[in-house]
Amino acid sequence: MLKVALPRLRYHPGHGFSAGIEQLWLEVGFGGGEHSRAQAAANPQAGLIACEVFEQGLCSLLAALIPEGGEATAGPPENLRIWPEDARILLGLLPQASLDRVFLMFPDPWPKARHAKRRFVHPHTVELVASRMKAGAEWRIATDDPTYQSWIGEVFGAQSAFDPGTPRTERPPEWPATRYEAKALAAGRRPLYWSLRRM
Repeated sequence: MLKVALPRLRYHPGHGFSAGIEQLWLEVGFGGGEHSRAQAAANPQAGLIACEVFEQGLCSLLAALIPEGGEATAGPPENLRIWPEDARILLGLLPQASLDRVFLMFPDPWPKARHAKRRFVHPHTVELVASRMKAGAEWRIATDDPTYQSWIGEVFGAQSAFDPGTPRTERPPEWPATRYEAKALAAGRRPLYWSLRRM
């Protein structure tokens, strides 16, 4: 699957999507891929680049998109492409002010203070993401980890590129549910949901 199907669905900077795509969206760390698939299916006008570095997640998404035996022939979705490397590398390749929406759904918590630099929400990364987003574009973030929740509040409270607003305690109805969110709720953890607007 990875050797045959992934190259066909891989995003290539500079080539973009087919005609009819009006917006460019990015999901960072798609996990099992259910959120990326739901967003792509519900928003055919948006070209979604789904980023994931772990093989298990890549295989899960590919298996859901490509029927068994169709690795070399099945037509991929017109508006969904995969980036199997660090999302920060891709961000460095994208044009400035090109993204209309970014998703970071339940990222790895990295709870220890010495791991802070590994978190995607980091002052340097926020600056990079901001440079690639259009004015008024939306960055959606969700996490159930209390350490990450506090960290997000700290990082976005110290910057001026995004209007941090107030996180919601309930998932907005237009946000697709994720498997990880369901596990968090079943375990009694309470997620927070941010909708951050690029100033």
